[in-house]
Amino acid sequence: MQLNYIANENVASASNQTLPVIDPSTGEEFDRLQRSDAADIDAAVRAAQHCLENGWRKLSAVERGRLLYKLSRKVEEHADELALLEQRDCGKPVKQARADALALVRYFEFYAGACDKLHGETIPYQDGYSVFTWREPHGVTGHIVPWNYPMQIFGRSVGGALAAGNVCVVKPSEDACLSLIRVAQLAAEVGFPAGAINLVTGYGHEVGDALARHPGIDHISFTGSPSVGTLIQQVAAERHCPVTLELGGKSPQVIFADADLDAAVPVVINAIVQNAGQTCSAGSRVLIEHGIYESLLDRLGAAFQALQVGPAAMDLDVGPLIRQTQQQRVAQFLADAKAAGIPTVAQGSIVDQAPPTGFYQAPTLLRDVPVDHRLAQEEVFGPVLAAMSFRDEDEAVALANATRFGLVAGVWTQQGARQFRIAKRLQSGQVFINNYGAGGGVELPFGGVKSSGYGREKGFEALYGFTTLKTVAVRHG
Repeated sequence: MQLNYIANENVASASNQTLPVIDPSTGEEFDRLQRSDAADIDAAVRAAQHCLENGWRKLSAVERGRLLYKLSRKVEEHADELALLEQRDCGKPVKQARADALALVRYFEFYAGACDKLHGETIPYQDGYSVFTWREPHGVTGHIVPWNYPMQIFGRSVGGALAAGNVCVVKPSEDACLSLIRVAQLAAEVGFPAGAINLVTGYGHEVGDALARHPGIDHISFTGSPSVGTLIQQVAAERHCPVTLELGGKSPQVIFADADLDAAVPVVINAIVQNAGQTCSAGSRVLIEHGIYESLLDRLGAAFQALQVGPAAMDLDVGPLIRQTQQQRVAQFLADAKAAGIPTVAQGSIVDQAPPTGFYQAPTLLRDVPVDHRLAQEEVFGPVLAAMSFRDEDEAVALANATRFGLVAGVWTQQGARQFRIAKRLQSGQVFINNYGAGGGVELPFGGVKSSGYGREKGFEALYGFTTLKTVAVRHG
């Protein structure tokens, strides 16, 4: 039985109700967690406020950094344990789960080093004045963390918030709580004061809503769907609470005829099948110059056919989707594509050892996808790649920008001038040229435009969002 973690203690929910924890590889329940409500959020916020006023504010930036560094080392010591929790809870293949645990280590390392480097400025002004700025934490920050990358998103949001001097109340997805509960416990073990990190589990419409509405929350960080992001904005606006939103994408990979296809093909495949396609920045559209369209589809199709899907513990190319409703959602996208006459180029295979009760989906490559079809416009959040062709730069840019999203884009070309021309014209928070994702890039600011959200996470830029700027003007004659 999993409990909430408030003020460095394991705590049952006020309602004494629980939720099942389901293994996506088998579809079977293997644990329970708390179905919390507004009373539990209130207890967590109060614990955070007490910590802020009676301990955390008194810590210097150097001391906060040392705590975060100790936590990074502790997480590294427990990386295998955390990976196993994430593997079973989320259905991640072993190598992906371990990579996520090590990414969490890196986030805490990075923000440990950033704590004492968040500087203000002096501003030249009128004679007789000295004017300067400093950055102050918001106070108590709320973090609504999704199920696809719980450890990584916890690291980039909670790590940044703590580094900036905030204390945190975290609501993980009801589908992925186990690794984060353990990380909160590890934080207490290395000396984080009671109330610095508080974690409350439950349904989004109950606990997430209560967190967004609580008057004691001074900033909200949310990663999830645009529809829920809109609701959070509306609730936060009622009390003028700032928010950072990362709301997904429909990211294109634009491949020109002069591209290094040997380098591009494995990256394009990985960008859509990693984490079973359940990635906000997944490269879910591939736009191919007309002259190489058929030959590149042949290569991509052969790579798709070689992909194997199975239980997380088998550590294959692709694991299960997170839950049955997500499996059904992806299947409906494919059924709609078939009904519209969109051709399937190739599919991977689900291994015989995969339990029929697990939530599996074969990776699928489709071609000639109309730009106005939902497969080209909506986030599938599964291992489904939509291919379409273009004839020149203008058409490539038009297709790439022809969705309401703007999170990530990839550009594959050897022409230096074209690289910059396309990068400038793409409506996207990140653009990768002759690569995609840059290996995760803890240091690289991440966030979107349009319906992909606003604000930035990761890197030093994230710290600005977790602070407010104060200007001080001193008149000294």
